[in-house]
Amino acid sequence: MTHQISGLFKNLITALFIVLSLTSFSQDISSDAGVITQGETLFNSNCKACHRVDQKLIGPALAGIEDRAPSIDWIKEFVRNSSKLIASGDEYANKVYEESGKILMTSFTSLSDDQIMSILAYVKAEAEKPEEVATVADGGGTGSGDGVPPTYLNAILVGMIVILVLLLVILGLIISSLKRYLDQKDLTEEDREVVHSPFTFSSIVQSTGFIFIVVFLVASISFKTVIDGLYTIGVQQGYAPKQPIAFSHKVHAGEYEIDCQYCHTGAIKGRSANIPSPNICMNCHTQIRSGTNTGETEIAKIVSAIETNRPIEWVRVHNLPDLAYFNHSQHVNVGGIECQTCHGPIEEMDVVKQYSLLTMGWCIDCHRTTDLNTKGNEYYDNLLELHNNNAMKVEDIGGLECAKCHY
Repeated sequence: MTHQISGLFKNLITALFIVLSLTSFSQDISSDAGVITQGETLFNSNCKACHRVDQKLIGPALAGIEDRAPSIDWIKEFVRNSSKLIASGDEYANKVYEESGKILMTSFTSLSDDQIMSILAYVKAEAEKPEEVATVADGGGTGSGDGVPPTYLNAILVGMIVILVLLLVILGLIISSLKRYLDQKDLTEEDREVVHSPFTFSSIVQSTGFIFIVVFLVASISFKTVIDGLYTIGVQQGYAPKQPIAFSHKVHAGEYEIDCQYCHTGAIKGRSANIPSPNICMNCHTQIRSGTNTGETEIAKIVSAIETNRPIEWVRVHNLPDLAYFNHSQHVNVGGIECQTCHGPIEEMDVVKQYSLLTMGWCIDCHRTTDLNTKGNEYYDNLLELHNNNAMKVEDIGGLECAKCHY
């Protein structure tokens, strides 16, 4: 009897220990907004290519992973080196491996414990969000602030032609009135013949007024054509060159929702967004050997580039003149600007094209109309007080100074 009570007590203690352990897993995950925001950034950059929070993609859905996994330490070990854990014979690791179609997860050895915990915090926060009813939002596209001068020129030219026509009508009325007035006078036969001389095509063509009108129209149209031509110098809007590998952003960024910064790693930390190296491509394509649209042909070109140690000669789509300085991290990381703001609906493009004008006028218009991202940034607290806590535009902090982009 004593032995049975001892055994029952032991089982209760074990069960209590398990419950406390599971509870501690959940408590280890922070609910701090800053940690969740950091986790969202890390999730989008590292995990989103293969995982979703609430649905299976290449890997399993991550909602509730803190409860399904053996422990938090197990999650950290799996994230950093899943292949090692699988090779060790770990039961749960092999189960995940089998359910994922035997596709090995990329090893994220550079992620610290705090970074992994922030990802878990973001996943938990997303999983706990109530379902939102989809609503149709009004289109909020921003206009491109360029192309205005040619529009003004068109309006001016049309206005001048209207004015010219009105002047001709008024001149005709004046001539008609003068004829009626002179008819009431006692004119000689010679003068009356001059007043009522008929208009012929030859006389009209040879008249000073007609020659002036023709010269004016030709000069105006030529001037507008020259100005329009000058405004298009260096503008490559719509440029969509053929690339050495038929890579589809519509498949990667659209269908699979791979975050732009997963491939273009420099966008958040440097001046250039940089073209991804073949090694980044092979993070996924070591396992995925057949493309959605092109089969195995195009992926084989990436493998060949790695095996022969030859760079892929991608053709640059977006070109700024050397005299202009642009920093991606300043806009993406600090300003919080979405890639689509400048690059358009990249997730819908099979072949990438230059969507925006990327001219100086276009940039200036954006700086004049875009609200400054001051949320959570103590650097701007004093400025906000000076502006009575009203929203500031980029131009308010020197966004229109020449030396910002030309120095």
